[in-house]
Amino acid sequence: MINTKIYKAVYSLAEKLMEAARKDDQAEFDSFYGQLKAICTDNENTDKDHPEQWETLADFTEDLEAALAVYEKAREKALAINAKDHLSSIGLSMAKLQVDLGQKEAAIRSLESAQVSANKIEDKQLKAEIDELLGSLLAGQEEQSGAGEKT
Repeated sequence: MINTKIYKAVYSLAEKLMEAARKDDQAEFDSFYGQLKAICTDNENTDKDHPEQWETLADFTEDLEAALAVYEKAREKALAINAKDHLSSIGLSMAKLQVDLGQKEAAIRSLESAQVSANKIEDKQLKAEIDELLGSLLAGQEEQSGAGEKT
């Protein structure tokens, strides 16, 4: 379970980051992002380390490749504590970035892994989102493989 004080700080920073993004205030965004990153690195490998803070940091990482690396770190931390809800949401977020980066096979693997974790969670909307994106990627894959066979 995430430390309450850290959770509140992370949640507050996430709200401030969304507001800064909404206002298109890059300087403010960068400042809040730096604070969030400091929370993550200060708590890394301590008893206050938690996948939620890393997942939140990844959510606000603007460079897609860097965001994927942070999501991977969050995923490793979620695996370590068997946090099925985080594994599901991280897998979905990673898959969306992988689709944007043209990494369709990796996105399918992320979603398949997220789908397994999602079997054990209550969030039906998250489960549906994972299933829907996976279904559309797999359908697209079938269309591509089928397109080459038509002669």
